Amino acid sequence: MKYMTAVGLLIAGSLFTVGQAKADCMKGDMDCMKNGMKSDAAAVEQTLKQMEHDWNQATIAKDVETVDRILADDWTGIDFRGMTVTKAETIEELKSGESGNQSVELGEITVKVFGNTAVVIGSDTETSTYHGKDSSGRYTWTDVFVRRAGRWQAVASQSTKIAN
Repeated sequence: MKYMTAVGLLIAGSLFTVGQAKADCMKGDMDCMKNGMKSDAAAVEQTLKQMEHDWNQATIAKDVETVDRILADDWTGIDFRGMTVTKAETIEELKSGESGNQSVELGEITVKVFGNTAVVIGSDTETSTYHGKDSSGRYTWTDVFVRRAGRWQAVASQSTKIAN
């Protein structure tokens, strides 16, 4: 019985230590490279940067399926005019061809991961139209992603056009 109690305490202590290490790593208090926590964050960062690239390429190609996969059903965006847009409105504009990107050059992208939520901040220079009018220029933007059922999706976005 003593042996089983000792083994139980050893397992419980190990689980506590791993959980604490993960919590400390998230706070940046430890060298996480040793236990692999940092590599998980790096993998998420790379995934989200690729999703940003895919999202931009999808808007150029009018690839509704990819945009639909990236945006959560409850996604809300604030466009460069300060107007709120939904996923359905965004997809309808993409389908109609009235608005869209002809080219996009992504700038620096920063990803901050907070468990199952991540904030992506970036910039781009684009050739684009909005409701048939030229909207080309330089933009900064923020996208919020949430991991649900094992996959990342954008739930909120905001874009600002930079004055020349």
